[in-house]
Amino acid sequence: MKILYALTAIALLSVTATAFCADETEITLDQVVVTATRQEETISSVPAQISVISAEDIRKSTAITVPDLLRTQLGIQVKDVTGNRRSFQIDMSGFGETAQSNTLVLVDGRRINQADLSGTDWTLIPLNRIERIEIIRGGRGSTLYGDNAAGGVINIITKKGDQTAADVEVRAGSYQTFGTSVSAGGSQKNSSYLVSGSYLSSDGYRDNSDSIAKDLGANLAYYLGDNASVTLDAGYHKDSTGLPGSLKQSDFAAGASRSDTLNPYDFTDTEDTYISLGPEISVLGDSLLRFDTSYRNRSVFSSSQFAAGSFEGDTRIHTVGFSPRAIIRKPILGLTNNLVAGFDFFDSTEDIINSSVFFGFPSTGDFTLEKKNYGGYAHDELRLNDRLSISGGIRRDRAEYEFSPSSPESAVMDEDLYTTGINYRYGNNSHVFTNFSRSFRYPLIDELFSFFTNTINTDLQPQTSNDFQVGLRHHFTQTLNGTMNFFRIDTTDEIFYNPSTFQNENLDAKSRRDGIGLSLSKNFGRVTVTGNYTYMQTEILDGQFSDKEIPGVPSHKAGLDTQIDLGWGFSLGINGTYVGPRYFESDFANDFDKQDDYAVFNARLNYVCKKLSAFLTVNNIFNEEYSEYGVLGGYPVEQAYYPSPKTNFLVGVSIAY
Repeated sequence: MKILYALTAIALLSVTATAFCADETEITLDQVVVTATRQEETISSVPAQISVISAEDIRKSTAITVPDLLRTQLGIQVKDVTGNRRSFQIDMSGFGETAQSNTLVLVDGRRINQADLSGTDWTLIPLNRIERIEIIRGGRGSTLYGDNAAGGVINIITKKGDQTAADVEVRAGSYQTFGTSVSAGGSQKNSSYLVSGSYLSSDGYRDNSDSIAKDLGANLAYYLGDNASVTLDAGYHKDSTGLPGSLKQSDFAAGASRSDTLNPYDFTDTEDTYISLGPEISVLGDSLLRFDTSYRNRSVFSSSQFAAGSFEGDTRIHTVGFSPRAIIRKPILGLTNNLVAGFDFFDSTEDIINSSVFFGFPSTGDFTLEKKNYGGYAHDELRLNDRLSISGGIRRDRAEYEFSPSSPESAVMDEDLYTTGINYRYGNNSHVFTNFSRSFRYPLIDELFSFFTNTINTDLQPQTSNDFQVGLRHHFTQTLNGTMNFFRIDTTDEIFYNPSTFQNENLDAKSRRDGIGLSLSKNFGRVTVTGNYTYMQTEILDGQFSDKEIPGVPSHKAGLDTQIDLGWGFSLGINGTYVGPRYFESDFANDFDKQDDYAVFNARLNYVCKKLSAFLTVNNIFNEEYSEYGVLGGYPVEQAYYPSPKTNFLVGVSIAY
């Protein structure tokens, strides 16, 4: 039945192809993105596979969180690790269990990936603050942004106070879920503002998966005439969340249900604050100078109980960032030329206090870990004519680590990166492109440092990848468009956790990811259908895991989204995701059976009447029993699951002023 759902989605794509020959005018509007080159560009000018999720897409979606929005996107696999919409793993290019370290996540261009294994906290930006999300696939972003961008870049762009407006929303649903949000914004001659706040609580699908989250945010701007401005973005997040843990096959055999937990007292408390300042000056006509400065302070307290004892961890990490850049838009030999050059500096210091009791013996660890990252880059785009452009960029990057206590106390790593691309625009919004990029990621702080021996793993090296893409975006008619993308990623020294040696290592052979992505979108008047399909083949080419697949990565993934205007203020959205079989994470030897495939469909009914709107969302409408996340665990080793929710609903109402 699951395969049938997936084939149905693909068949719908084929049906829309019958409209290819319709005699309609091409679309003249082209979306503008800022992530691909760190300056404003139209999508059809960039030699990369790009998607944009708009504010209208968000309003019509069934999503509660940003990862919910990403589930149906081309080639993106989302795993809800705990099953309570708190901890997610987003995989853009088939990196499996290290995906969160290979996907760079930005908020208004400011990186929110952590320097340690905690990765990206997707709960930091509530949906009511988001204007759009830009997705750049592949390693092209490494040259412009540095570390963590080997698989792609996701930039969450928040709303600004361009118009005077305010709204209040209240929502409630399954698992005692309750949430509310408020926002207000406005603008005057020389300034604008938008402030927002939200609260969300839920018991979660499983026992001990309850969560309470509170958020505040502000976006301020002040304009100094026509040539200068200053923006100030700030946010505060606090949550307390239960950690239900995994359920092994032996637990189910012993009578455990999907909603049970074997960890009833495990929890984590998080508090996160950030502030970002962005002065910008116009020079030499339409060229710009920008000086982004940011500060972030994040603290996490976690507690867990197990048969042999208990563990408590208190982690505080603060990060300072400074990213000046120049955008020079000046012709060369009469040809349009855009140059972006800048420097990135990030200093992350992590203070960790761990307390544990193991078989009645208490112990305490007190560590200070620091990573300083320096990167200088330049990227240039030269338009040879109105349709053809070439681009290229280079980056010199360096990371300095310090650890205490440790022997040795420090480590230094550096990388040289580059990207090249050719883009041919053969229609208003249609283009064909190819690009080649060298991308990388450094070891995370706690991949490099051993808490058992208080030493640095001096054998661990940076991971590098060569990424080749060729693709096109074509608008067949005013109402029908599609994309096609081929890619190959060859990775050397891929960093992974080896469950056999209980430490982080570099793969002793090259790993390869080949893929093809297809998408189509058709507007039938009151009905819009969008579908996509990704085929990916992963392989470790030699060494101890020769000819094995990368665990956690499905060969087949499909997404389908349908929006129906029912009239009288009503609209209906239905989306579905199919994820094929994949090996359990940590199963690099491919010794165990693959995790089952699944197909999940959601629906949302919207009603809008002037300033009042309401919605009803039903998730997993066919009550599919599945687990997005599975990993090998326990002793002896066996498959462990993190069950995903069954059918659940959410209802809400909002009023705009």
